[in-house]
Amino acid sequence: MTKNFLWKLAIIVGITLFFLFGIFGVPKSFSRQGLLAAVSDHIHLGLDLSGGTHLILQVQVNDAVNVVAQNAMEVLKEQLRNRKIDYSDVTQPDQQNNPDHLVLKGMQPAARSDLLTIVQEKLPEYDVTGGPDNSWNLSMKPSSLSDLKTKAVGQAIETIRNRVDALGVSEPTIEQHGAGGQYQILVQLPGVDDFGRVKDIIQSTAMLEIKQSLGGPYPSEQAALQDKGGIIPADAVLLPGHSMPGAEAEGQAWYFVSRISAVSGKDLRDAQPGRDPNGQPSVTFSLTGDGGQRFFSFTSAHVGDSLAVVLDGKVQEVANIKEPIRDQGSISGGRMSEQQSKDLSMILRSGALPASIKYLSEETVGPSLGAESIRSGVQATVIGMVAVLIFMLIYYRGAGINADLALVMNLIILLGFLGWSSIAGVNIALTLPGIAGVILTVGMGVDSNVLIFERIREELRNGKTPPSAVDQGFSHAWITIVDTHVTTIVSAAILFIFGTGPVKGFATTLTFGLLANLFTAVFVSRFIFDWVLSRHQRGEALSI
Repeated sequence: MTKNFLWKLAIIVGITLFFLFGIFGVPKSFSRQGLLAAVSDHIHLGLDLSGGTHLILQVQVNDAVNVVAQNAMEVLKEQLRNRKIDYSDVTQPDQQNNPDHLVLKGMQPAARSDLLTIVQEKLPEYDVTGGPDNSWNLSMKPSSLSDLKTKAVGQAIETIRNRVDALGVSEPTIEQHGAGGQYQILVQLPGVDDFGRVKDIIQSTAMLEIKQSLGGPYPSEQAALQDKGGIIPADAVLLPGHSMPGAEAEGQAWYFVSRISAVSGKDLRDAQPGRDPNGQPSVTFSLTGDGGQRFFSFTSAHVGDSLAVVLDGKVQEVANIKEPIRDQGSISGGRMSEQQSKDLSMILRSGALPASIKYLSEETVGPSLGAESIRSGVQATVIGMVAVLIFMLIYYRGAGINADLALVMNLIILLGFLGWSSIAGVNIALTLPGIAGVILTVGMGVDSNVLIFERIREELRNGKTPPSAVDQGFSHAWITIVDTHVTTIVSAAILFIFGTGPVKGFATTLTFGLLANLFTAVFVSRFIFDWVLSRHQRGEALSI
């Protein structure tokens, strides 16, 4: 019996110390201020408690539509050339408001069947209708257009979430906001220290492309055009880049690069900050298997030519292709700082935003409001906890001490879980709904003890000895306790899956609190009862 007590006591003490460390860690001092500082370091608070930033963003979905339309134009031109079909031009009449609408001009009616075949095989998301003066209209199908815009919002949410998570913001809320046709995103960032940096990272597109360099650097845009006779070649685009000696504007030059990319951001497998051969901050990236194979084919066919690394429409680097390159590259130059190299690598890893972002609303929740919420929440928790502890002592006498110890340990385990989540980098923040989950857990803990104690009382009234009554009380109440806890955990799981940030915080604290309660109400409480009974004289009554 003594051995059983020792290993059970070791488990209880070990678990208590483990979760106390999760709450306090190793405090710098054991004064009130030192302990409070240790708690605040380990238990992160949500937006409603710590203050932070509330943003409403709008995804400019027409940007994503425009990218698809530009690709469709290139595919259409290539297919028309391959089939030797004459035409005068392919344009977007209203790129701002109707970017999905394309117009093919100067194609003879005899080529209509070939055009329909091209669209059906290569551009199935488009419909074709005839227009005046040998023109043809290509418009994206309504279902395809709606799906593209919806996917752009979903991709933007995931990209922003990846970027914010990489910054270590505790329990951010990032979700679709408003009606579906508004294409808005709600972003809540608790306890943001450097909002300017976060804002820049959220809205940065970070579109990486590797293209063939066809000319440059030129000191000005006019000089570049003059070199080509005033006309930009059909297969090229003119982009700004980093400086060269004698540039018209300090820090700027111009380059002709190929219109089609050899590889792009979607082919990235990883990106990490590093140093270039001169010891300056840079970003090293690696490509996927498919992207690396295409890059190898491209560089093999262009040995001796120049390669341009383009980021967000600006040439970052131009280098000679001395030998075929498979799946490694780097971005440097432009007086990139170490922090910028870290931010850029993180943005590239998270993927490019599918469209630009417009800020519709920006609000700050002050820490004073959060402090008031904390005071109110803690006050409610303390008052409720004290009232429950006193009630259990009065109503159940000696057994009430048992219940109170189990409830206190339940609270230690729950708060320690929040602290360990921070240590582990999961960043589960305590929100006001989370405090409500803690209070509800206390109530469920009381309910479990009441079920056990009342069953023990019933067994005693039926003439059972105290050891037998305790054994029967726990055995019969166990099934009911598990049933109530499992059904509540299932409800909390549904809230977690379908709820937003604060609701998820409530579901998280409630779920782990219930799991902790199963341990304290059954294992810890039973241990205390057994220990008390082992010290009783034969025939001595149980205080319950």
